[in-house]
Amino acid sequence: MTATAIVFLHYIVLILVSLLALAGYRTYLGLSGQNKSLKFAADGSDVPAFGFRLTRVHANAVECFPFIGGLLLYAMATGNTDITDGLAYVLLGARIAQSLILLVSTSPLAIQLRFVAFLVQFGVCGYWTWLFMQPMM
Repeated sequence: MTATAIVFLHYIVLILVSLLALAGYRTYLGLSGQNKSLKFAADGSDVPAFGFRLTRVHANAVECFPFIGGLLLYAMATGNTDITDGLAYVLLGARIAQSLILLVSTSPLAIQLRFVAFLVQFGVCGYWTWLFMQPMM
């Protein structure tokens, strides 16, 4: 299995784990009586700070999936994993770092570190896109 395929699968696992954690957290809030209506805002604005951050972790991962997952899938579908394999783990590490930093803190420093992690992902995806486009130019 290529690094691209492994990272693609782990990205999906990250989304599933964050969704399961979010569902578990919201279930806990409902069962403990902290949220009596069992209705939750999709943006996490109606839950305590940790729940909001957990909601954002999941939403951020889903929002980035079209370009991250799309490029990984494109590489596998076109037999070009040689382009993505070298930086695939860097991208996954940055994605996980962004998620963990958001879970831990929303301090100004944490926000800047999260942005750096996002820029790494964006830069890697931009680089891959440029490489994929080269044969078409």
